[in-house]
Amino acid sequence: MRKLIASIFISLDGFMVGPNEDMSWVMDNFNDEMGVYASDLQNSMGVILFGRVTYEIMSKVWPFQTEESWPGADRMNNVPKMVFTKSLDKVEWGKWDNARLVRDILPEGIEKMKKLPDGNMVIYGSASIVRAFTQLGLIDEYQLLVHPVILGGGKLLFKDITKSVNLNLIKTTSYKNGVVILCYEPARN
Repeated sequence: MRKLIASIFISLDGFMVGPNEDMSWVMDNFNDEMGVYASDLQNSMGVILFGRVTYEIMSKVWPFQTEESWPGADRMNNVPKMVFTKSLDKVEWGKWDNARLVRDILPEGIEKMKKLPDGNMVIYGSASIVRAFTQLGLIDEYQLLVHPVILGGGKLLFKDITKSVNLNLIKTTSYKNGVVILCYEPARN
């Protein structure tokens, strides 16, 4: 059975991106240890889920990468993708025909997909999708890559969450560059 995993880069003060959508702080901290994390996550995934903003950023970069230019590109490009948006009319992923536009989040459809055996469902970034899926109780694991930076502004990850969600810490990993990965799962009563 699949897990629905949210993998999110986050600053110490809770921002996913800085002012003006700045994410340079992520690449400034990226090292080989984080590359191993990224590779392991990619190897576990069967479907990638994006919100519109993350999709637009990722689709301008990844389809033009190769394994030689960026390890993991083959996996990222070949895995099926779901793009949750009400504002786009179509979604594409370079020469691959594996991106599907989804207008509405249907919890029963997501739960049905989670019962399939072929790899985890991974949300990269996508604050609006993470928030909506959190409110609906659909996320099985949060993997927060906390970077040693205070941004002071930008896009908050859990802005406007309307109900409390209790989590259990299941794993921590710290890297030489100061990034700490905190893995949580929802507390089950």
